[in-house]
Amino acid sequence: MKHILVFTLFITTVLSCQNRNETQFSLEALNDKLINLQGDSVSFKSILEKHKGSAVFVDVWASWCKDCLKGLPGVKKLQETHQEIDFVFLSLDKSQVAWKKGIDRLKISGEHYFMQSGWKGALGTFLGLDWIPRYLIIDKDGGIKVFNAIETTDKKLLNNLK
Repeated sequence: MKHILVFTLFITTVLSCQNRNETQFSLEALNDKLINLQGDSVSFKSILEKHKGSAVFVDVWASWCKDCLKGLPGVKKLQETHQEIDFVFLSLDKSQVAWKKGIDRLKISGEHYFMQSGWKGALGTFLGLDWIPRYLIIDKDGGIKVFNAIETTDKKLLNNLK
């Protein structure tokens, strides 16, 4: 009986983490520092404030990530069809050099940042990153409309782009 209880608790915990649906960023996530293309350190909060009044599509990705590369044509198509939305790319590349080369090689337009704190930093932890690509949609007021999409064909993602 004890084993069944432990197993049930484990499964419940795993499923609840995968089905998280946050609507606001934590203070720690907002204060996490990222690097812009000019090499400056900026808080995630300042990135969101820069886009206040606009919907934002966030793509957490890396140039080495096979699934990210596979999803990139879908992201580019969304950029074409939703020009009213700001696109922000947060890279988990292993180095800033690889990140910048990836942007150039893949011809990714949008606003780019390097997640120097990585998967286990404050923002990565808040997002519960265990897979990339990871797509989010932030509304005009900075609220999270889509928290956990991993495909550009996700119905919730597409419905919130309208």
